[in-house]
Amino acid sequence: MRVLIVGGGGREHAIAVSVAKSPRVEKIYCAPGNAGIGQVAECVPIGAMEFDKLVAFAREKAIDFTIVGMDDPLVGGLVDEMEAAGIRTFGPRKNAAILEGSKAFSKDLMKKYHIPTAAYERFDDAKEAIRYLEEKDSYPIVLKADGLALGKGVLICNTREEAFEGVKTIMEDKKFGSAGNRIVIEEFMTGREVSVLSFVDGKTIRIMTSAQDHKRAKDGDQGLNTGGMGTFSPSPFYTKEVDDFCRKYIYQATVDAMAAEGRPFKGVIFFGLMLTPDGPRVLEYNARFGDPEAQVVLPRMKNDILEVMEACVDGTLDQVELEFEDNAAVCVVLASDGYPVSYEKGFPIEGLERFENREGYYCFHAGTKLENGSIVTNGGRVLGVTAKGETLREARANAYAAAEWVSFQNKYMRHDIGRAIDEA
Repeated sequence: MRVLIVGGGGREHAIAVSVAKSPRVEKIYCAPGNAGIGQVAECVPIGAMEFDKLVAFAREKAIDFTIVGMDDPLVGGLVDEMEAAGIRTFGPRKNAAILEGSKAFSKDLMKKYHIPTAAYERFDDAKEAIRYLEEKDSYPIVLKADGLALGKGVLICNTREEAFEGVKTIMEDKKFGSAGNRIVIEEFMTGREVSVLSFVDGKTIRIMTSAQDHKRAKDGDQGLNTGGMGTFSPSPFYTKEVDDFCRKYIYQATVDAMAAEGRPFKGVIFFGLMLTPDGPRVLEYNARFGDPEAQVVLPRMKNDILEVMEACVDGTLDQVELEFEDNAAVCVVLASDGYPVSYEKGFPIEGLERFENREGYYCFHAGTKLENGSIVTNGGRVLGVTAKGETLREARANAYAAAEWVSFQNKYMRHDIGRAIDEA
């Protein structure tokens, strides 16, 4: 099979590494890819939103199967364009990717189908949102930009004044662009956050192993929200009791709700869960693999990823049983100091060769590029260093040891990824 992967981050590198293991793969292309992906696939200089060029490339190279990794092209309808050209493609169509593309849509869906989530209101007008906040007595409160905002469009406001400022930031200053044309205001939930990825074929859902992300930039969950500074899998807080509840009231219910709305979902649904004192609640949905969750979940998956993805496209997922290794994985993100606000790039990266032929160690590239024959930094999140271990503690020790193998100017990382496992 000739496979095209669309995207250029750590998630797409993890997907490419998994796809490369399949004995059915003859050639992998990635658009646009990055320096790390270039070691397992041929990178082509086409942007993820250049739909016409992607379709033309897929036709020219006789691509058998396309995998869309990123949210923007999914929400924009790349799967529809590929399918219209007769190219089998993994990922939700535009009318199903709205599950991630609009917070208001997903909240309304959960309300209509009684899927447990936080109480909320939605607003298209900043003045109405302010009026609503003026009458609210209980804080903190959560403000969410409706559209895609690179995982950063969520503000937790501890006071009424902060909330007023947040509405201004999202709706008037348009910090997140058109994603802030509409806003969702919801109750603040407390508890452990857990991420659960799943494969879906429109009617059947298969749950992957759990993971837990660290969004804040600095140790102790301080600093600004980021795309993710590290993650671990499985989550010790995702118990059988939690799993049973979610299977009964959340997972299949979401798939059935989308089908009932005439928006059958095929691809990956990412369930962002909050384990509240009153039981699990849905924080958010994503319509693709999480990043960096994919970097700890996929290395532990035993199945041929292509066979699973094809079953999603063909509607035969009920014939597949997912299998995961009985171990753990931890990913530590190496970022450029100053991320997510401002940072320099273009620095040479040393030590990448130390990961070659090291069983259980991975260095997934997020923001890198090849420049004059050497690999340099090219983003805020640069690398995702992932290691496996028999236990979470061992995996964490391995990941932090491996994080020291790599160096570049302005390298920055959190030192407490997976610290929560000591409390489990």
